[in-house]
Amino acid sequence: MDERKKDVIRQTDAGAIRLAKTLLRTARFGALAVLEPQTGWPHVSRVGIATDIDGAPLILVSQLSAHTPAMLADPRCSLLLGEPGKGDALAHPRLTLVCRAARLEHGSDAHARAERRYLNRNPKAALYAGLGDFSIFRLEPQRASLNGGFGKAFLLERADLLTEGPIIEELAASEQSAIDHMNSDHLDAIAIYAHHFAGARGVGWIIAGFDADGMDLLSGDDACRVFFPQPLPAGRELRQMLVDMASSGRATAAANNAT
Repeated sequence: MDERKKDVIRQTDAGAIRLAKTLLRTARFGALAVLEPQTGWPHVSRVGIATDIDGAPLILVSQLSAHTPAMLADPRCSLLLGEPGKGDALAHPRLTLVCRAARLEHGSDAHARAERRYLNRNPKAALYAGLGDFSIFRLEPQRASLNGGFGKAFLLERADLLTEGPIIEELAASEQSAIDHMNSDHLDAIAIYAHHFAGARGVGWIIAGFDADGMDLLSGDDACRVFFPQPLPAGRELRQMLVDMASSGRATAAANNAT
């Protein structure tokens, strides 16, 4: 490898992994690159994004779109995530995932979970998600490159992005009931998670999803990522984690108000 290229790529650390997961979990859309079956040329289009519990990207696409037959013919694809803000667009972080696309079979448990999570993240998609020509694809990350801004390039492996183990199925079994309960009865706690742990502003935050590392919150078109103080060791630990975080956030707010 060229020594200059080696110098450009930084050693992947916990901060880089957290930034990559934040970009992945908070993405509303991404640029999906596929290979045209007829020509072999790259074809890029915008797609809506959600994530599975383990962190794999999920997309909902029509059979009529150009990228659907392309993924069926050749599952190799790439997904670019990261929204530019003010100033130079290249100064803002972005994540490129090299993936293999797999269409989830309608009626399968994997499809039901993916559809539920996709609609939690993109509720307006309910207007067309049930139409017969729409399918959900799970994009299996093989590796990724993270550009955190000028001079902040990292290479990540699949294991840096995805969570594995029994907790995936444990959370899948109880996730929706936990989401519904929190969004119905504990909006005050959710506001604490958003403001205290994510530094987000605004009101009306709700929970869109739980995973072993944290939770995804929505307020209209805004999204924020809240990481747990430490990953959940088991699905049954979720409730206590939420209680402890709400208590911690309230105590900190009370202390700040007293000073």
